[in-house]
Amino acid sequence: MTTPASTTAAAQTTAVTGCHLHGSQTFCIAGNGNEVVVTGTATATGPPPSQFTGCHSHGKNTFCLGPNEDEYEVLSDNATPGEEHGHEEHGHEEDGHGESGHEGLNCHFHAGVEHCVPTNGGEAPPKSCDRVDRDYNIPYRVGSLFVILVTSGIAAFGPILLSRFFASKMNIFAFTVIKQLGTGIMIATAFIHLLTHAELMFGNECLGVLQYEATATSIFMAGLFLTFMIEYLGNRAILSRGKRQLEADDVEPSAASSQHGTELGPKPVVDSAIANLGHNHSCTDVPDDKLSVALMEAGIVFHSVILGVTLVVSGDSGYTPLFIVIIFHQMFEGLALGSRIAELPKTGISTKFIMAAIFSIITPLGMAIGLGVLHTFNGNDRSTIIAIGTLDALSAGILAWAAIVDMWCHDWIHGDLKDASFARTVTGLLSLVAGMVLMGVLGKWA
Repeated sequence: MTTPASTTAAAQTTAVTGCHLHGSQTFCIAGNGNEVVVTGTATATGPPPSQFTGCHSHGKNTFCLGPNEDEYEVLSDNATPGEEHGHEEHGHEEDGHGESGHEGLNCHFHAGVEHCVPTNGGEAPPKSCDRVDRDYNIPYRVGSLFVILVTSGIAAFGPILLSRFFASKMNIFAFTVIKQLGTGIMIATAFIHLLTHAELMFGNECLGVLQYEATATSIFMAGLFLTFMIEYLGNRAILSRGKRQLEADDVEPSAASSQHGTELGPKPVVDSAIANLGHNHSCTDVPDDKLSVALMEAGIVFHSVILGVTLVVSGDSGYTPLFIVIIFHQMFEGLALGSRIAELPKTGISTKFIMAAIFSIITPLGMAIGLGVLHTFNGNDRSTIIAIGTLDALSAGILAWAAIVDMWCHDWIHGDLKDASFARTVTGLLSLVAGMVLMGVLGKWA
């Protein structure tokens, strides 16, 4: 029934999954992410079952049950006799980026699921949509939650505090660098992180064949249109209120009077800002910047919750590199949002602090949710794939509008950079590109 061996794999979980053949031997993934060998299947016909369950120990040996309730011994990959299939060739090998190095495969965690892409002619193992039970270092994840909280807070509150207490000491070039770096970061976040990840989610084999291949980009377009409508209707309401106020103040009692009573005449002085409402406004020259920044923060909030959840449910083998990437992600994104909040006109410091605080806590909140569902989350579940993909694509549309229309176009076509000096223009362009590059590089890992 089984093949005796001197070394066996420790029983990490109650099952081994992702089983596949190499030569005449069956290799599976244990709960700790390491590859193991299931013996006694050499005479079986056809591919092996996708998983073996009911794993248990007999002395020092570990056994799991096949589909027919037969017992099969489970061995560590490097203890397998008669087969040159060590970790150097195909086993899980941790590289500097937390990827599992299969031969000819590039593997990484995304949305709590290990994704492997064939490279150099490599062959990916059969896709399993079952939940994989992994080892999770809970104290490490709780500690990282607070690290993300502090990092996000420093990034979001930093520009607000600098503009309030050190504005007079800061050069205009410093403000230009912060703003344009943030603009580039938001653009890259929308397209490289969110839209790309949405397309990956809707391309998951466990979802089945999409009846409409452009699902991700259609939801992205819906996010663009939804943001446009909210901003358009909001600005129309503001303009309408301003015009009504202008009409109410336009007529007042005249200083001249006659025996027939007081004459009415036009008010001699009209607030020029109100008088010009509705004139010479472009799509980015909006009367209420707070609405634009609020929409941008909404897009960030949607995807930050998912970001926190999927970070926590990633396996230990790839957690640390992904955690480091998320730290930089939060730092750059918080800087981008904080720089826009800091410049909101006629907005109290308490309101700015509240907006920054929402960004600071939202990813740690997602991580807390992830800790709660750690042992039940399945990133290959169909409903989970649809939910994450939809939120990623919708957030991408919201941030794309905010970044391109309210930030990029506003600053360069209609803002203070349209006729800035040569030195400030070059500084702004370099900062803009730097923001895109920095966040784009992070897109390789998260």
